[in-house]
Amino acid sequence: MPSAISSVHLGKTYPKARPGKFALDDLSLEIPTGRVYGLIGRNGAGKTTFVRIAATQLAATLGTVYVLGHDIRTEERAIRTRIACVPQESRPLYFLNVEEVIYLYLKLRGLDPQDSRRRTNDVLSELSLTSYRRVLVSRLSGGIRRRTMCAMVLASDADVLFLDEPTTGLDPIARREVWQAIRRASRENRTIVLTTHYLDEAEALSSRLALIESGRLKLEGTPEDLRARVRYPYRVTIQGSFPREELDSYGKVSEIEGGMLLFTREQEAHEVARRALERGLRISMGPVSLEDIFLDVVGRSIEEDSESSEKDEATEEASA
Repeated sequence: MPSAISSVHLGKTYPKARPGKFALDDLSLEIPTGRVYGLIGRNGAGKTTFVRIAATQLAATLGTVYVLGHDIRTEERAIRTRIACVPQESRPLYFLNVEEVIYLYLKLRGLDPQDSRRRTNDVLSELSLTSYRRVLVSRLSGGIRRRTMCAMVLASDADVLFLDEPTTGLDPIARREVWQAIRRASRENRTIVLTTHYLDEAEALSSRLALIESGRLKLEGTPEDLRARVRYPYRVTIQGSFPREELDSYGKVSEIEGGMLLFTREQEAHEVARRALERGLRISMGPVSLEDIFLDVVGRSIEEDSESSEKDEATEEASA
């Protein structure tokens, strides 16, 4: 199956960035058709810059991106008719109500009135927005506005959806509803590029993931691929007294409240678990989480911002 999106040695620098500072640095990706592809990384890692370039909103400094076979450098119009985007910072038209915003967006994309009305009603129900349909956008909370933007894009007929932090500010129930809508879009063989700093969201939705740090690709593959590439793909949590010196030879050990946390390989994990159970201790064991992998590869939490944020860089680009 051909790729929906191919980035080729993509590079981006901003006019006011310090010398040698790249927002994207030789980034090459192949994003498959009809899948959810997750981009994970800290704020400022380059995720939003990639989305803006691929969505023809920002010019690349080096390299290019092909979207559905079209080159972003010369075929912007052909690309824009087949994509839809929820940007990280979005402001729907405040003087319209929720239903009007979605319906107008679909009409502007060229859908006929009947299809636009049907899609609008369906997505209002799907994202629990029916009770807000007559409410002016200006009177909505930030979370409901965000959900409205997601509804616009997910109701569209676009072949490629760019969702940049789509669930930021949503409550847990609303997040799950957006997840279900994303899965539905994927089942329709549409390609979804998802950026998120919620690692549980990335793992739950994405068939493939790319971990980006400082504009560079650090890891890429299925969640299982990523686990296989880290040094210690299993974690064992032991509640109770277990001598640390006995664990040190198995892998990476940390003290936690009430016990120990061990990162190790699968065979060693089973051995340690057996020894702990023989001593009457409580254990939990399983593959490492995406958060564990991120810490192992990057050395920092995903919640920590990079040295300079993409928002600042985007501001520099706009003012240049």
